[in-house]
Amino acid sequence: QVQLVESGGGLVQAGGSLRLSCAASGRTFSSYPMGWFRQAPGKEREFVAAIHWSGGSTPYPNSVKGRFTISRDNAKNTVYLQMNSLKPEDTAVYYCAAGRRYGSNCVSVELVASWGQGTQVTVSS
Repeated sequence: QVQLVESGGGLVQAGGSLRLSCAASGRTFSSYPMGWFRQAPGKEREFVAAIHWSGGSTPYPNSVKGRFTISRDNAKNTVYLQMNSLKPEDTAVYYCAAGRRYGSNCVSVELVASWGQGTQVTVSS
């Protein structure tokens, strides 16, 4: 398993942008599928974005499509989530996720093997 540490959350006005980062431990980062999930108060954790260990991304959910982009830099052991045109409904704790080594993309919580501690994103109207 990998250890994950998120950063980059904060308070932003509607229409603004944030970039979340997730630093992973270990020398085998490039072989892990990575993803981002979010959880708003009183709601279930939901899938936001995923990127395969080979570099391919999964279709984004409609709620973030066209606004969020996931990317990875294997040389830095880091996965990013660029969030543009933020809306108040994007307010949540955002979690970085890693799947199983050489496994399927992290498109559901059942496919996640490791979680970060979460970072708060708050979008004001």
